[in-house]
Amino acid sequence: MATEIITDYKQMYEQLLSEHEQLLSRHEQLNFSITSLSHELEQLKRMIFGSKHERFVPSSSPSQLTLDMQGQSIAPAAETTTEDIAYTRTKPERDTITKISTGRMKLPESLPRQQVIIEPVEDVSGWKKIGEEITEELDIKAAVIFVRQFVRPKYLRPTGDKIAIAELPARPIDKAIAGPGLLAQIVIDKYLDHLPLYRQQERFKRAGILLPESTIGGWVSSICRLIEPLYDSLKKAVLQASYLHVDETPIKVLDKEKKGTTHRGYYWVYQNSIHRMVLFDYRPGRGREGPEDLLKDFQGYLQTDGYGVYDSFDKKPGITLMHCMAHGRRMFDEALNNDRLRAEYALTQIQQLYAIERRAQELSLPDQEITALRQEKSVPILAAMKQWLTDQYPQVAPQSSIAKAIAYSLSRWEKLSIYTRQGNLQIDNNHVENCIRPVALGRKNYLFAGSHEAAQRSAMLYSLIGTCKLHNLNPYDWLKDILVILPSHPINRIKELLPYNWKNTENN
Repeated sequence: MATEIITDYKQMYEQLLSEHEQLLSRHEQLNFSITSLSHELEQLKRMIFGSKHERFVPSSSPSQLTLDMQGQSIAPAAETTTEDIAYTRTKPERDTITKISTGRMKLPESLPRQQVIIEPVEDVSGWKKIGEEITEELDIKAAVIFVRQFVRPKYLRPTGDKIAIAELPARPIDKAIAGPGLLAQIVIDKYLDHLPLYRQQERFKRAGILLPESTIGGWVSSICRLIEPLYDSLKKAVLQASYLHVDETPIKVLDKEKKGTTHRGYYWVYQNSIHRMVLFDYRPGRGREGPEDLLKDFQGYLQTDGYGVYDSFDKKPGITLMHCMAHGRRMFDEALNNDRLRAEYALTQIQQLYAIERRAQELSLPDQEITALRQEKSVPILAAMKQWLTDQYPQVAPQSSIAKAIAYSLSRWEKLSIYTRQGNLQIDNNHVENCIRPVALGRKNYLFAGSHEAAQRSAMLYSLIGTCKLHNLNPYDWLKDILVILPSHPINRIKELLPYNWKNTENN
């Protein structure tokens, strides 16, 4: 009898122990789910309400962020020193004093000045002028819309058998009422300042000019047909580079087959940061077909994010695939709420790498010296951080955000470190991401492209305007001049009109 009772109690104990273990396992799963959901909620809040600013400021002192790095500590910030500087100022003669007040900002000398002379209320007849004070204010007049008349006198020969009249000059759009300045302004307003055509139509209406939106849209299409050879020439120049940044961004496109719906297309963006050129290429999808088609003859360094489509280029001879440190940094930034100590350590190490890059930029070092600086300063940091990532990964929960951040960087570490080989390579892909930002702003305003063809026409304009910006050119000045020249320009000299070769004919 006692044996049976003991057996029953033993079975009950084992059952309770098993249930306890199951509850503990369930408790751990729920805790992990809560942590994961909290992390996702935090990321959603940051996406909706947060700032995109990524500069990292550690919450604790650097000496606390060692994390088993065998005594390696973060270098302290440089001490601030002060220096007394003495100088001699020469005062002008009293009768030559002119004081100019422009508030907090110096206004460009290139702007025209309109003087308003204000004399004192006293009678100053016979007084000696000892100087003047000039106060400047920045003002603007509404854009002046005008009509250009081409007047062509007609002459009749005395014999009466022939009439002479001059030919009209070549115009951007034959038989259209729009001149090059107006056409350039419409394009720049939409693709640089993100003003949709229907809003531009309303602005013209306020000036008493009724232009149907379809007419304005037709003009933009005609401009794109005119500049297509320029786009093709730019594409050829970009793809001849030996180093390209690549990224992609979505664009909604109206689907003709399904009324009321849009298709999710993509702009694939290729930037030559060395020669400051950018190329937008529209594709209906995000598959590898687009980049593989465009880059079929490319040879050199290709810098991308971690999107799997780019992995195929790693196997192609002549191509060295690089990755972007900024993407790795973002993942550690997102993991701060999950494992602050580890995430802050990683971010601090990456911050040191960026400090070295800023130093090279501030000193305007040539490529050879940048390479030497990276080999001396960056390579040891990268080697130590790789070892730390390797040591830390087994110690974190596999599905946690810190684990994902570590795994993302560790699996790509060699490609993240390639930039140290050559001074002209970049630590990240931010150059091309900066070129993509205007598209993100634009789609908030005009929402979608009217067709796949319209999306590719937009890609042409984004490419040429973006290249203007990379060369610090005023895109309006370039486009207006090009629209005057292009209709009669020889096609075999088309590259002369690309932004980086352009010479403003209005100033020559």
